[in-house]
Amino acid sequence: MTTVQGPTASRRRLRTALRAAREKAELTQEFVAEAMDWSLSKLIRIETGRVSISTNDVRALLSLYRIDGSPEADELIALARVARQKPWWQDSRAAIPAHYAQYIGLEVEASAMRCFQSSVIPGLAQTKDYARAVVTNRTPGQIRPDELDTRVDVRMRRKTEILGRDEPPEFDIILDEAVLRRAIGGAHVHREQLEHLVALAASPTITIQVVPFSAGAMTAAGSFVILQFPDDADDDVVYLESALLENFIERPMETAPYHSEFKWLSSIALSPTDSTSFIEKVAGEL
Repeated sequence: MTTVQGPTASRRRLRTALRAAREKAELTQEFVAEAMDWSLSKLIRIETGRVSISTNDVRALLSLYRIDGSPEADELIALARVARQKPWWQDSRAAIPAHYAQYIGLEVEASAMRCFQSSVIPGLAQTKDYARAVVTNRTPGQIRPDELDTRVDVRMRRKTEILGRDEPPEFDIILDEAVLRRAIGGAHVHREQLEHLVALAASPTITIQVVPFSAGAMTAAGSFVILQFPDDADDDVVYLESALLENFIERPMETAPYHSEFKWLSSIALSPTDSTSFIEKVAGEL
């Protein structure tokens, strides 16, 4: 039996298992939806993980799939219970985009994160003032002051929940030199942000590297985060983020190129020690 994680990972695993059980029972989505007295769209949303499902409905599906009473059924019911738990950011959902809430759910359950950023410091490594400047710059005139406060508070809470836990994830960060040179929030805020990066680099679970301009051509992949999970049953997830697009990639064949890209970026970047010295140098120039 696999280990039950938090609500987001449990929902991912549950959707995959339910779809596999239906296919093993050789039942179509149309047949199951009719038998359950559901709309077809509801079953599709359940099997894609876009909505949660009650334990009673899981039991009914398992009976229909003829696997009720089995150890597999017990595990799926347990997953359904965990998947319906409310996460700590639930009360802030109204102020944060849906894709961001989904990302937080995956991030909080990850055992390792590989992040490449070409435009800003990654959220988990941001200071409060820098985070406020980033959110303000990305949503000029589009966000109310209370929403701004909530988004910044959520970003700071993420740091506590993830980097501050007893066993924090491995966090490998690769930054384009442009990120260090772009003074978001003004010189004072940016200098404090760079000094914070230097402090983070001293953590045994955090590695920071910088790709200098002198390295030549940069990746065309854009900024991305690779999330890995403690249970082998959970596939890696790649999160792509830009000003115009947020997207999750979950199929192993599609996430593999990002692992290769991250490995290449690491090979052309400065070493962690040299990167720290480089960040200190840039901070000193401000």
